[in-house]
Amino acid sequence: MIHLLFTGGTISMRRDARAGGNVPAHGGAALVGFAPELERVAPFRIEDWGKYPACHLGPDRLFALRNRVRDLVSGAGEGGDRVRGVVLTHGTDTIEETAYLLARTVTPEVPVVLTGAMRTADTAGWDGPRNLTDAARVAAHPDSRGRGTMVVFAGQIFAGHQAVKTEAVGLDAFSAPHGGPIGEVRGQEVRFFRSPRPPPTLDPPHLEARVALIPAVIGDQGALLDLARPSHDGVVLVAFGSGNVPPGMVPAIRRWLGEGKPVVLASRCLTGEVTPVYAFPGGGATLVRDGAIPAGPRTASQARIELVISLSAGVRYGGGEP
Repeated sequence: MIHLLFTGGTISMRRDARAGGNVPAHGGAALVGFAPELERVAPFRIEDWGKYPACHLGPDRLFALRNRVRDLVSGAGEGGDRVRGVVLTHGTDTIEETAYLLARTVTPEVPVVLTGAMRTADTAGWDGPRNLTDAARVAAHPDSRGRGTMVVFAGQIFAGHQAVKTEAVGLDAFSAPHGGPIGEVRGQEVRFFRSPRPPPTLDPPHLEARVALIPAVIGDQGALLDLARPSHDGVVLVAFGSGNVPPGMVPAIRRWLGEGKPVVLASRCLTGEVTPVYAFPGGGATLVRDGAIPAGPRTASQARIELVISLSAGVRYGGGEP
């Protein structure tokens, strides 16, 4: 049994002339009706969890969605057939945060596959039915068991903790800058060609940690860092290159660290990791020596959700890796 969990996003939308643009419209039953091949993939059931644009999924809704997926995977409160896989339709703007959250907080035995669409049902070349069917094929495939959360889009399969939206409007919207695709769907065939180990899981009681995401800019004196510090528990700093910032930011960074609030260094570059090798004022090596934490193989958005998860789960940082 494949559980189809519909949460909204562009895949559920159509243009509304009075609103002046696309708005949520279709529920799960309507979307399944647009994808007749689903019937031949596996038995399924439909749940309309919501019709939310991705940008409307704040921490409370996001954590409620995580808890629903966790319950489906564990079988808690579910009667009848045990879930073989979960397909979750989602707005593409924040799929990467939701996929990362699920990858880090839901056990990987039962596959959870996120997908969506870049075009609406009333637009030529609507990609929703194909993505939905492909996601169901992946969720139902025996080789998916144990792989945890994945993102399926435009025929490609990505590990949930690596998938990132890198194209604003094109159909090939997703990639994995720190990993690449792990498989593909061609017609009825699902093929895996890489098996990254799912990340270890945490079980935070909530997502209440407040984490800022602040980019460094030329000549930055740390004003935004200082403004954010009183109201946030940690910060992800989007640094230049391999982890460098203007020297004027260093005192503000040290004020965060002096209060025991973690500062994570991500790079504004799409690929590659923060590598602390520069020891000049503002250089990555200097910041790490002061206690800043390199983001590792994560984009800035992934580093932020990682810090939200870990702080909410009670992880404490004292400089270097947690």
